[in-house]
Amino acid sequence: MTKLLLAIFATLLMVGSAISQGQVIYNSIPTPAAGNYPSMAFEATSTSEFGDRVKFAGPARNLLTVTQTMSSWGCQNGSWFAGDCSTTPGASFSHPITLKIYSVVAGNQPDAVLGTFTQTFSIPFRPSADPLHCTDGRWYDGTACFNGYATNITFNTGGLLVPDNVIYSISYNTSDYGAAPIGYAAPCHSTSAGCGYDSLNVALTGPTTVGINPAPDDAYLSSLWGGAYCDGGSGGVGTFRLDAGCWTGFKPNTRFAAAYPATNGEQCKKDGWVGRTRADGTAFKNQGDCVSYTQNGK
Repeated sequence: MTKLLLAIFATLLMVGSAISQGQVIYNSIPTPAAGNYPSMAFEATSTSEFGDRVKFAGPARNLLTVTQTMSSWGCQNGSWFAGDCSTTPGASFSHPITLKIYSVVAGNQPDAVLGTFTQTFSIPFRPSADPLHCTDGRWYDGTACFNGYATNITFNTGGLLVPDNVIYSISYNTSDYGAAPIGYAAPCHSTSAGCGYDSLNVALTGPTTVGINPAPDDAYLSSLWGGAYCDGGSGGVGTFRLDAGCWTGFKPNTRFAAAYPATNGEQCKKDGWVGRTRADGTAFKNQGDCVSYTQNGK
């Protein structure tokens, strides 16, 4: 096999893999991933909901998955701020986290909720302090030192049909904030590490590689602390709303993937099958496979 054919074959494998998981229609998760990123701390900023507005690329709009990078600062034992963090590799805590997808109304404010998805995720504790390579109790990823640990969570959104522009948010409860604050009776509060969800943040970076971020300076949040907002809270607190002007370079690390289902045989012709998918996002092998799917549903 010639080098050219090998290159083409490798490209087709990569394309097929991407399509089998749906088409990426928005992405701001960096590649390669770093050990950690700047982040929005919910408990520390009295925040219960945080998100962004995005414009999707391509024609696929049956939303399959949404992946969000989180930043976990919690330790299995000890804490990042005391410099005595100790974590057994692989140790984690479980916590329910909610994704909401909103339509956009005039003024770029969130309107109707198009979909709500709550899943319980296993969140890794950040690694132990590495005094050999780092100061101030940080951990070492082989290149740099960090307080938090970047980890991705993925919501399954079941083919939700979305418009070209949406506002999305991440929300979860902490000890003091959220839709239903957990309080201090939880067993984790009796440990030196406290509760991992109080040290769980939403990772922020900024650059968008697929799709468009229409307002790079803006974000959306609901916080009870005016200082969390660009306007100092003058536009209201405790309500999920547009917060304009001070989020440049600090946008959520998020990836959306969607299906572009073929619904009739005409869509499969003239290589149309290459860009189309089944409803679950899996790719077609060829034009005949696409046509068969539209006729038989399999």
